[in-house]
Amino acid sequence: MKKIMYLIRGAKQESYSGFKHRILSLADDIVLRQHPEKLKVVLTENKPPAISIIPFKKKKLASISVVCHGETIMDEIDAIEGFAGSFDVTEALPVAYVKNWEDGNASPGICLLTLFNKKKSIDYKTFIDRWHNSHTPLSLKLHPLWNYNRNVVDGMGKNNTESWDGIVEEHCKTKAELLNPFKFFGTPYHIIPNMIAVYRDTKSFLDYGSIEPYLAMEYHIKS
Repeated sequence: MKKIMYLIRGAKQESYSGFKHRILSLADDIVLRQHPEKLKVVLTENKPPAISIIPFKKKKLASISVVCHGETIMDEIDAIEGFAGSFDVTEALPVAYVKNWEDGNASPGICLLTLFNKKKSIDYKTFIDRWHNSHTPLSLKLHPLWNYNRNVVDGMGKNNTESWDGIVEEHCKTKAELLNPFKFFGTPYHIIPNMIAVYRDTKSFLDYGSIEPYLAMEYHIKS
């Protein structure tokens, strides 16, 4: 089986509720007509906080993750308004929740969805090594994550308008654990050195200026 992630962007004039309805309706339709093994949606539902330690992007974005037996359904999705690209990925779950809620319901907590590219001054092998063997364990050590979905991009669709090297979903059990810096980065005594450590580590392997972090919710449509 293979995993494909599709990125769709909301129109400027589109409401968050309208965008959510459009994406979830599309996902339901794919499940009914294409019968993938699994399908999950992560999307922006509301504007992020005006002030936050995480520089959330304010645009609307959805990621539709499809697990299938080799067939692709890109031709059905790439005509959708806002289609940004399809990405063949290799998924890893360094830490994972146990799903005990029904498909179609919002997953508990909150998600930090991040798109990024390799730092231009390093080679690909170094990028993967620093991401997997330095940044991942640091994130799990410092942040209260109960699910970490790491996706390495292996290939991209021919109709893509965007290219990315990595797509990550980091889940916290509550909004406060993500939005409160003293919960996300640590106690007052540790918060500054922890933030510096994350910043330095991130800059060592990512093209820092092009990172796109989004405040999002997750929906398993078929698990």
